[in-house]
Amino acid sequence: MRFTISCIGRMKAGADKDLFDRYVDRARKIGRGLGVTGVALAEFPESRAQKPDERKAEEASVLLNSMPSGAKLVVLDEHGKSLSSPDFSRKLEGWKDEGVQDVVFAIGGADGHGGELIARADLKIAFGAMTWPHQLVRILLSEQIYRALTIQAGHPYHRE
Repeated sequence: MRFTISCIGRMKAGADKDLFDRYVDRARKIGRGLGVTGVALAEFPESRAQKPDERKAEEASVLLNSMPSGAKLVVLDEHGKSLSSPDFSRKLEGWKDEGVQDVVFAIGGADGHGGELIARADLKIAFGAMTWPHQLVRILLSEQIYRALTIQAGHPYHRE
């Protein structure tokens, strides 16, 4: 199974990117023993359309067109479900057990996701009811992927 974090916009060098990279590196390392063959980042430019709905539609199209065939799509959206870390881990592990090859996590642009992407989502998740900057969402997601894998591995990182 491969994980791809697909984002609208680029993360600049600095402490935020360093922390994101640290969790992705940890996830890659612990994931090898669990059948996770990759944890990748795909960044796409923000739309230059004038209207928010047009921007969201263009960005949704870019994210959808970048997905591998048959991939499960997890959309990070403020209206998504709030999952516990163990529930998130079980969801990923269940997909792995079903033979899913790719899971794509979509982080939209400043205006959010277009309807086409939301409609295609296999799972919509939220990191609480608050709105988070995209850089922080990347860090939170990378940490939760790492945490999910440590739970599956029986590693003591996660504590109940």
